[in-house]
Amino acid sequence: MIKAIILFILAGLAEVGGGYLVWLWLREGKPFYWGIFGGVTLVIYGIIATFQAFPSFGRVYAAYGGVFIVLSVLWGWWIDKKTPDLYDWIGAGICLIGALVMLFAPRQ
Repeated sequence: MIKAIILFILAGLAEVGGGYLVWLWLREGKPFYWGIFGGVTLVIYGIIATFQAFPSFGRVYAAYGGVFIVLSVLWGWWIDKKTPDLYDWIGAGICLIGALVMLFAPRQ
């Protein structure tokens, strides 16, 4: 379970970080190589996510969405200096609970 959590966090940081670099390039006029580095980071995200032991691609990526949302809120707070409000935290918590249900619900 620790390996799964670490992989979700690493993949999330790569996706949010890569997306942020592309955002800075296209929206805030940073040099084009920021966008290239962001694109490479997004490819790395896709590779990291394949190391999950869960057998279902769809389930892993859906559950990862909950982790991505939490990391996006934290990224916005720490990197972009946009303080999340109560509804951001409630929404992120609901998504994380949903991710846990999808991954760990007892199935036949």
